[in-house]
Amino acid sequence: MAFQIHDPARLHHAYILSAADPAESRKLARAIAAAAVCRRGTDVPCGNCRACRKAAADIHPDIVTVTRLLDAKGRPRREIVVDQVRALSADAVVLPNESERKVYIIEDADTMNASAQNAALKLLEEPPAGVIFLLCAQNPSLLLPTVRSRCTEMGVNTQQAAADEESVKLAESFVRTVAKGSDAEVLRWCQKNEGLDTQAAAAFVDCVAALTAEMLCLRKSDLGLSRRELTHLHALAEQCANMLRVNVGVKHIFGLLSVDAIGTNRNEDKYIG
Repeated sequence: MAFQIHDPARLHHAYILSAADPAESRKLARAIAAAAVCRRGTDVPCGNCRACRKAAADIHPDIVTVTRLLDAKGRPRREIVVDQVRALSADAVVLPNESERKVYIIEDADTMNASAQNAALKLLEEPPAGVIFLLCAQNPSLLLPTVRSRCTEMGVNTQQAAADEESVKLAESFVRTVAKGSDAEVLRWCQKNEGLDTQAAAAFVDCVAALTAEMLCLRKSDLGLSRRELTHLHALAEQCANMLRVNVGVKHIFGLLSVDAIGTNRNEDKYIG
């Protein structure tokens, strides 16, 4: 098989599996889940034992998948809600049916709202023995930092490096525009880029935060931005990242950036020192 683990006892209790294509992260999640319940013991999953066959057929009682609920029209809702995580928590303390482990696959984990993520955090901090959580996410940056810190992250997206590079370029372009000190130019820049999807917007603001933090740490800005301006822009980027995590719309985020990116103390502390 393409994916195998020599010693399943070494599996961590929680993983974030990131991929631009949700099908790829779900495929890896099911392979890890099969490895966790496989009866062979080493070099798992074997693909042949009864547990592996059940896992492949999505009928293994110790592999539970959590997805977004459907609305009245049969469409997935926008979020995974706190009641779903609470139900998962209650089930997680129940002993496995057939295997030594239980596995919970949370599809679209980056759509968990803030309350659901906080409930998940409690579970990740004190996981029941033998329970593994697999969080599938298109953009892990939409997950709370505290949630991410409790998980091992695995990227399964071959296009991720290119996407990261685009986000960095976009962040650099935005900071250069802000450095010009023109509200009109910032507004035009934001209007041009407000069509990003949520994942791309989250990656962009994360890169802005990282870029401004680096400039502050190096005490250097080739763009002429002052320490106060960089601190303001860094805090604004983090604010936007947090807003995206609770499903604030992308256009609202870019609207905020367009009116608040240039601080009110433009002429003070012009150089970092």
